[in-house]
Amino acid sequence: MNVKFELRAPGAKVCVDGCRRSSSGGFRSALGAELQSSHYYFKTEVRERWELSGEQRPADTAAHSAQFRGLAMNTLLLWAVFGVSVCGGSFTPPAVKISLDEPAEQRWAPLLKIFDKDFLKKAAAEVIDTTVPKWVHYAIKPVVKALEKYVPQPYAGEIMGMASFYQSDISDIILLNFAYEVSAFCTSIVAQNSNGNIYHGRNLDYPHEVLKNLTIDILFIKNGQVVYRGTSFAGYVGLWTGQSANKFTVTGNERNKGHWWENVISAVLLKSSPVSWLVRETLEQAVDFQDAVTRLAKVPIITDVYYIVGGVHPREGAVITRDRSGPADIWPLDWAMGQWYLVETNFDHWLPSPDRRRNVAMKALNTTGQNNINTRSLYQVLSVVPVCNGITIYTTVMRAAAPEEYRTVVRETCDDSI
Repeated sequence: MNVKFELRAPGAKVCVDGCRRSSSGGFRSALGAELQSSHYYFKTEVRERWELSGEQRPADTAAHSAQFRGLAMNTLLLWAVFGVSVCGGSFTPPAVKISLDEPAEQRWAPLLKIFDKDFLKKAAAEVIDTTVPKWVHYAIKPVVKALEKYVPQPYAGEIMGMASFYQSDISDIILLNFAYEVSAFCTSIVAQNSNGNIYHGRNLDYPHEVLKNLTIDILFIKNGQVVYRGTSFAGYVGLWTGQSANKFTVTGNERNKGHWWENVISAVLLKSSPVSWLVRETLEQAVDFQDAVTRLAKVPIITDVYYIVGGVHPREGAVITRDRSGPADIWPLDWAMGQWYLVETNFDHWLPSPDRRRNVAMKALNTTGQNNINTRSLYQVLSVVPVCNGITIYTTVMRAAAPEEYRTVVRETCDDSI
C-alpha cells in the first residue's frame, strides 16, 4: 500500500502520499484542490513518519475522482477550518502507547504529545452537538455527580483523567464516549484462505469528517509488553476494532434496533457494559478465540450489536448477533460447507440486506477467490464502492496469527478495483 503520513513543525505542511508541491508553495491534491495554512493542530513534538510497506496503494481513477470530488472538497474545507494543510490521499494514523501499569487517571496523557487540547475540545463539541440530543445533557448530570457509582473502573478513572487533560467538563467526556457507542454503518469481514489462515478486516463508517484527524492506533502496554492493540478516536476509552496477538481479532458493528440513547441511559443505571468496553475487556482477558466468543456472546451490554471475531486456527471465525441480554445468533465459519468467509454490515445476516454493501463485498470476495486471500487482497475488497464510501473513516486489516500485519488506513479515497 505504501501509504505515508508525515508530521512537521508549525508552519510546515502535512503531506500525504500522492501530493505534489504547487508553484505557490502549497500542496495540490490529485483532485486539484489546493490549500495553504500556517499551522495545524498536531503537536510539534511529533516528528515521525508512519509507513505501511509491502502493499500497493489504491489508485485514483478519473471516474473515481469525479465521483468523490464533492466529498473531497467538503473534507478539505472542513480541515481548513481546523488549520490543517492536507491533500487528497489516504494516510496511516499516529500510534499511541497506553500503559495499563499507570493509574487510570494518567493513562491517556500521551495523547497530549500528539494532539492540541483546543483541537480536541472543538472536535468533541462538534461530535456531541450533532449526535447527542439536548435532553441527554441533563440526564447525564446524576452520572457525573457520582461517576464511580455508575461507571466501573478503569473507565471512570480514565474519563476523569481525560477531562483533566483537556480541561473539559467530565460530562462532555462522558457524552463523547456515549456518542461513539453508535458507529453508524460498518462492514466487517472474516475469511479463511486455502492454507487455513484467518484474516479479518473492517471499514468503520461515521458521518463526521473530523474523526479522520482523531483516529489513532493504540498499543496497550503491561509490564513492558503489548498485551493488545486497537484503532479508535482520541478521547474515547472504548474499542470497536482490536487484536490480541496470537489469540484473536474482534470488530463491532452497530445493530440498528431501538432508541439507542434510551438504551444508553437506562443501561448506565443498570450498570451494563457499553459494547466497546466489552471489546476492550475481552481483548485484555480472553485467552483464546473460543473464550472471546463466549465473553462477547454472554456478557450483558447496553444495546444490540454485531461482534465479529477471528482466531488463529482454521474455522475460527464467527459473527455474534447480540441482544442486550445475550446472543440472538452465532454464525460460524464452515469451510467444510464452502463457507470460507463471513460478511457482516449492520443487518441480521439471515434477512435480505436492504443496501448493497454486503452483496458487493461477497461478489468481490468470490472474484478474489479463497486461494488469493491475504491482508492486501482483503484491503482491496474493503476498498470497493459502496463497501468503502463517502463516510468511511478508516479501514483496518489484521491477522491474529501474524500480529505484525495489523494495518489501519484513514480513508480519503476508495479504490474501486480488485
